[in-house]
Amino acid sequence: MSGAMVTPRGFDDYSPYSALSDDELMKLAIDRSLIEDNNSIGSIQSSQPVDRQPNYQPNQFTTRFRLPSATRHIDARPLVTVIKNGDLKALKEIVKCNPMSLLVPNQEGWISLHEAAYYGQKECLKILLRAHPGMVNTCGSYNQTPLLLAATFHHVNCVECLLDRGANPDIANKDGETPLFKACEKPNVEIVDHLLKYGASVHKACVQGETPLHEAAGHANVEICQMLLEAGAKLNAINNYVMEPFYVATQNGGVDVLHFLISKGADINSQARDGETPLYEASKNGHKEVVELLLSHKADANRTTKSGLLPLHVAVQKGHFEIVSMLIPATCKVKVQRSGISPLHLAAEHNRDWILEMLIEAGYDVNVQLAEDRSKMYEDHRSTALYFAVTNSNLEAANMLLEAGANPNLDMFNPLLIAVRQGYMEMITALVEHGANMNASIPTHPCSFPAVVMLGMKYMHILNYLKYLMSNGCDALSCFDCTYGSKPHPPLKTSRRGSVFGETLHYITDEDEARRNTCVQFCEAISDPTISHWAGPIIDVLLDYVGHVKLCSRLIENLDSYRDWAGIKVKAMPPHSLMQLCRLKIHQQVGIPRLRHIDTLPLPPRLIKFLNYKKGNSQDI
Repeated sequence: MSGAMVTPRGFDDYSPYSALSDDELMKLAIDRSLIEDNNSIGSIQSSQPVDRQPNYQPNQFTTRFRLPSATRHIDARPLVTVIKNGDLKALKEIVKCNPMSLLVPNQEGWISLHEAAYYGQKECLKILLRAHPGMVNTCGSYNQTPLLLAATFHHVNCVECLLDRGANPDIANKDGETPLFKACEKPNVEIVDHLLKYGASVHKACVQGETPLHEAAGHANVEICQMLLEAGAKLNAINNYVMEPFYVATQNGGVDVLHFLISKGADINSQARDGETPLYEASKNGHKEVVELLLSHKADANRTTKSGLLPLHVAVQKGHFEIVSMLIPATCKVKVQRSGISPLHLAAEHNRDWILEMLIEAGYDVNVQLAEDRSKMYEDHRSTALYFAVTNSNLEAANMLLEAGANPNLDMFNPLLIAVRQGYMEMITALVEHGANMNASIPTHPCSFPAVVMLGMKYMHILNYLKYLMSNGCDALSCFDCTYGSKPHPPLKTSRRGSVFGETLHYITDEDEARRNTCVQFCEAISDPTISHWAGPIIDVLLDYVGHVKLCSRLIENLDSYRDWAGIKVKAMPPHSLMQLCRLKIHQQVGIPRLRHIDTLPLPPRLIKFLNYKKGNSQDI
């Protein structure tokens, strides 16, 4: 600022430096503050940033002003305290005797005028502006003007005072926020009215591209929105994220302001940079009334985001049951199919059981699979909603899907393998009863026997688990196939990449392809140190489900390691029980898919019990 400073009438004795320009006054004040000692002109207290609270109290580091001897009957106190308390008499004395102290900036670049605006002391502002009228637009280090501070903290009288004395309403801070922006950010109708009357621009945006209308709409203030529009604000102004004020209003659920903006012609189907619409945003945030309003005004529920998702997807993901119920009839299933992911996948992934049930009842296909690009987002390349439910150990969701016709054999890694690895017997039973392939393999860990046997060996209830699987058609015979037979076996490969018993299933890599030629045999798996102590009981159970087999040398080594297992070797030797051979033949003739229906055969109960491997005396048959 430049130009001679005019001394207001009645305050001639307050400013003996009237011949100096404002810039010269500021320089003089700073120079003097740097060279004079603590008993000379005091400095203003170090201020807090703009968001400090009004109940702030000066601390022990606050410097104090010292008046000349002629006025030492007044107690020396911090200048900030004088302004905060509105002590007009003390302030006038400072203006009269030490006017330059009012211009010394603190660490935040604030001068006394900022402090008066911050604390809402209108009368102090008047005194300070009479002494230094040219400082009305002084900016702090963050580029805050006194007007911006007054607007930020709702000091209406100070705003009016500053505007009357020439404050520029369009000076923004370093974030590009003007006093009008701040008045809309924390809505204050009176301040907005004053600023608009003094010509504040409704178009100036902050560094994020937000205009005052964005702020007013986001805070659901209809009256301010109307004032801004009447002052020429653009209804369709966009911020840096291509969001219009209407979009911002949907984020906070302001129904009244949305009604108003719609009446003014707002585009209810506008899309942000990421493709999200107001309906998508309201669905994500759970604003039921907003969704209802938008749908009643024909908002398009089938506009996808850039990631291909619809409002229905995000409502399901977030678990907004009522919003999902509104969106289902408004959503095109063809659009859902093109997205590459079904709402069923999201419901199962996030354990939204009620929503899952509603989607099934609405006719969504329980066997739809993830698009390849979406499946690749998961390490195991899962593809079905059932897989998500099983992975989450959500038995209720899995049962809903299975009863609705979900095929348990569509995923690359069979969901049954997941249930077995979890040791979740109820889930295993549900999958088996609905036709899960018990002889499925693990693509990344090929083995010559059923993978469910390999994965289930680590559980203490392995025997009951094995009996259940074998009784339902699991291939026990392959466990006794060995390429080495009675010949010596090569040493166990302890360098093999860990054990599959606890390893995370993942998609096939080049390394996995290279390992495909190495097929694990049952005798190798059961010799694992973490499993070998169960070798005898496991082999004993498996022998009940095979006929003529011969134990390989490694299995015999395992059985010889415990004296109590000697009888198991005898069990494997011929001749085999005719009853057992007959039972195996009947199982073979019935076929795996129908084994669980043996109870329905027109046979005596005792024979049914025997065929199901249930305990009882075989002589009773």
